Amino acid sequence: MRAVAGSTGKEDVLKLISQNNIRILNLCHIPEDGRLKTLSFAISDPAKTEEILELGERADGSSLFSFLEPGRSDIYIMPRLQKLFINPFSLMPTLNILCDYLDADAKPLEAAPQSILARAEHRLFSSSDMTLKALAELEFYIISTQESAPLFLADPDRNYHDSAPFTRFEDIRNEILATLSIIGVKTKYGHSEVGRIAGKDGEFIEQQEIELAAQDLSRMAESVSVAKWVIRNVCAKHGLSVSFSPKVAVEHAGTGMHIHICALRNSKNVVANAAGTLSNEAMKMIGGILRFAPSLSAFANPTPISYLRFIARKESPMHICWSERNRLALIRIPLWRKLGKRNRETDECGETFEYRAPDAFANPYTLLAGITVAADYGLNNPREALKIVKDLHIGNGAEDRPLKSLPLSCSESADNLTRDRRLYESKGVFSTRLIDRTIESLKSYKDKNLWQKLANKPDETEKMLKQYRHYG
Repeated sequence: MRAVAGSTGKEDVLKLISQNNIRILNLCHIPEDGRLKTLSFAISDPAKTEEILELGERADGSSLFSFLEPGRSDIYIMPRLQKLFINPFSLMPTLNILCDYLDADAKPLEAAPQSILARAEHRLFSSSDMTLKALAELEFYIISTQESAPLFLADPDRNYHDSAPFTRFEDIRNEILATLSIIGVKTKYGHSEVGRIAGKDGEFIEQQEIELAAQDLSRMAESVSVAKWVIRNVCAKHGLSVSFSPKVAVEHAGTGMHIHICALRNSKNVVANAAGTLSNEAMKMIGGILRFAPSLSAFANPTPISYLRFIARKESPMHICWSERNRLALIRIPLWRKLGKRNRETDECGETFEYRAPDAFANPYTLLAGITVAADYGLNNPREALKIVKDLHIGNGAEDRPLKSLPLSCSESADNLTRDRRLYESKGVFSTRLIDRTIESLKSYKDKNLWQKLANKPDETEKMLKQYRHYG
């Protein structure tokens, strides 16, 4: 992400500030909750600006990371000068620079999400000489006040790929796409999604999707957080609200953040074999993810609302299985272009497999780190992984066979993470403190059997859904 060409070093950034009459410098960072944070400085003293670019600034880490004790919580926020863009929403010229977290010894903060993902990628490459790329599908609901009857009536939950005037927010979605491009976030496309809701109190709620272009995992995690920031700001500029909640209404389509994965060895995608079908290595990775799917939910689905999405189905996965096309499967193999019909140099991630459980409340760094260590497990335990793949494959029809379900609550995900924590802590990828805190956080919701308790209680359900509307 570098929307301003040529700005790679301190002197380049100082020149950029001068040429663009930048008045505010924002140090932007992504902590435990996955939401972009900002520390702002007025540009007045060139020497002070240079010092910030070179040394960063201190911050209270205990307010950003729940696993840091207040007594020893000072951390540094360190600018990455290659990761910057001019803020498209500020009233005065403002430069945003994305930052890393350093500990008191100026080393990468061990339990920061960025460090966890970096260690997961290193573990995978060390064991298999393989790197992963990912693309995320960001689904969201735009929420407006219904001031008058719509000129063009449309049916609920029939909004997929609809066009204006039947979809109301096409121009907003296109502005989001254009803004992401301006600041250096690569996208694949955008479209209206299934959900369309005439809500209570005059609300009108419409679902949209932005699909990000495939990138290495760290860049994808960063892009997800920045994209959510852009989406919210564009909507706010137009007096609209937006929600990434997995459920805004129980009877309507939920929102997910499907993750497509491709694997590269020596810059060659190894998800497909020479015949254009799923490779043996891809099946091992899928087997690893299926093996640890119950505990991956601890990172992919961090709130009680996440599990209401599963139970309601509506193209949401519930059972641990995989399929070539079936959208109810946890892992789906999407339709690939014929191998000879595209430029493999510019479309290296044309063949992927899709993990459909996550939602946008997840921290993208720890989510992708979890996926990586599960894929690594599959590659290093091929007999077990390939047996899982064989046993858990379903066709595209409605097959009547027993399958294990995903967790139905945060509490159940916490139990599974407790059981599997050795996988994530192996070789120091996930810190013990972060795993402990994740389990504590999930258990604190006390949501076991929540979906049963909410049955036939629409007012309580609606109150809870609104409580989480702007989480994450």
